[in-house]
Amino acid sequence: MRRSIPAALAAVLALALSACGGSSSASSAAGDSVTTLKVGTIGIGSDAAIKLAIDKGFFKEQGLDVKTSVVANPPAGIAAAQSGQLDLTYTPSIPLLNALSNNVPLTVVAAADGYSDVAMSSKDMTKVDDTGLLVQKDSTIKRPKDLEGKSVSVPARKAQLEVTVSKLIKDDGGDPSKVNWMVLDPSSALQSLNSGRVDAASLVAPFVSKAISQGDRLLASPGVEFFKAGAVGLWVTGNSALQKERKAIEGFKAAIYKANAYANQHIDEAQQLSAQITNNPLEVIKDGAVNYWPDKVTTDDIQRVNDSMAELGYLKTPVKLPANLVL
Repeated sequence: MRRSIPAALAAVLALALSACGGSSSASSAAGDSVTTLKVGTIGIGSDAAIKLAIDKGFFKEQGLDVKTSVVANPPAGIAAAQSGQLDLTYTPSIPLLNALSNNVPLTVVAAADGYSDVAMSSKDMTKVDDTGLLVQKDSTIKRPKDLEGKSVSVPARKAQLEVTVSKLIKDDGGDPSKVNWMVLDPSSALQSLNSGRVDAASLVAPFVSKAISQGDRLLASPGVEFFKAGAVGLWVTGNSALQKERKAIEGFKAAIYKANAYANQHIDEAQQLSAQITNNPLEVIKDGAVNYWPDKVTTDDIQRVNDSMAELGYLKTPVKLPANLVL
């Protein structure tokens, strides 16, 4: 029996539906063996891998026709996947855990992005961390603790950037609950930072390097230290799609991992696609963090985040992860 959508997710379902347009449950094309899967993305640089899987025919090899649409944010995509409006969607592990804590049944199909084993030892985190906390060049904010009482933009509440920035503030002796969190998409956040509407902006690549190129100052790179090496972004599916099209979704997994490997081996080609996807100049992409696409996702990748969220108070207790969480 399909479970009802929790209120927090139902509130954003309309946003997901407006991006997806109508029913998007998996279905086989009449008269042939091609299966159509509707997949939600959020328009970031790491989407280059799924674009490569389409362009290079990796999905076609699996008998799949993958249709992508951009959803408002990961929680909106999760709501659409849980309801059957999408077959798969992109989400970082933090929104996934928020959904699991609300008893939303989801399965992790594959890794979408993350950090490599060598990322932790990099001397220049802007080249490996695809997230950043930015302030204006002449801002009086000099360290994370200084964000108390200030306005800080995040793409979504209680999601990846709020949690990772909160950890920076707490580790620096500050109180994240005293921050005025403002929900803004990356483009709006950058405009608001430069206009002074927000005091700091939490951004993802390529907007981090774009902000730096416009003269803003990088206060911190919160991603790598919080997540460690492994998968961060994930492709997930809801129960209805998995039950109806398990074989097709397993084909998606095989194809996306082939695309991940290709993207890692052909960074220039992947970066050109990232520039197109995010509508940013190629030089901005190349100046920023180099995306990394993992070849697997493990329960440990998610459990580390689970424990940290509980320590920070974003979860009352760590979520009990299902034994079959990862496909």
